[in-house]
Amino acid sequence: MKITIAENEKQFDEIVAWRIIGQILEKKNSVIGLSTGQTTTNMHRIVSELYELHPFDVSEAVFFNVDELTNLPRSYAGSCYAMIRSQLLDHLGVPDERFLMPLTESDDFELESRKFEDSIREHGGADLQILGIGWNGHIGINQPGTPFGSDTWVSPMDEIFEARVRRETGVPDGHELGGLTLGIRTIMQSRRIILAAKGAHKAEIIRQALQGPVTEAVPASILQLHPNCEVLLDREAASTALRKFQ
Repeated sequence: MKITIAENEKQFDEIVAWRIIGQILEKKNSVIGLSTGQTTTNMHRIVSELYELHPFDVSEAVFFNVDELTNLPRSYAGSCYAMIRSQLLDHLGVPDERFLMPLTESDDFELESRKFEDSIREHGGADLQILGIGWNGHIGINQPGTPFGSDTWVSPMDEIFEARVRRETGVPDGHELGGLTLGIRTIMQSRRIILAAKGAHKAEIIRQALQGPVTEAVPASILQLHPNCEVLLDREAASTALRKFQ
């Protein structure tokens, strides 16, 4: 596992942006898994800005997001489809046929899960997967306790995130919400992974994920076993275990 520590937020965002661009430049038909959230918004903006200044060939690149919300309209601004479209892919001119995403509304999410995983596999599998890490160690929407052997499935959200989505959408408590997510086994099949975390609030869970035991109680800890994983941290996120990584 490679550990990279950025000196500041600007450098952090630029590093991941150039990892994404570099993957596309290295392999034109790269399959790239993205993630949404506060950690990734600025890096998507930087990729878009660099593309506008110095266009690079994305005509064969394929993209997907590691997860998607369920039982909400795709038009919801907080859906992963809408965020990746507005933050990045609309700027790059990537059509929907090269943006592999499950439906947000379906009568059969088990089928949608299989179709989502199959579509990535049919394109050759992920060359690069960008991941964030949740406050409880989740990757994708695989919460603590998710079996390491899990395939793509619909997971419950963590309670903090679900409460925020309900506030933003006005969805009542009786309306079931979840997250269709690549399973942990599926994520681990990615040829290259970048786990990105910034902020002091992520320091303790980063310590557990990188220095603690590999355990389903901390889903991100499985990344210790991946043969090509880079962990990108800012100084605050690395602070609890900083001495080890200096």
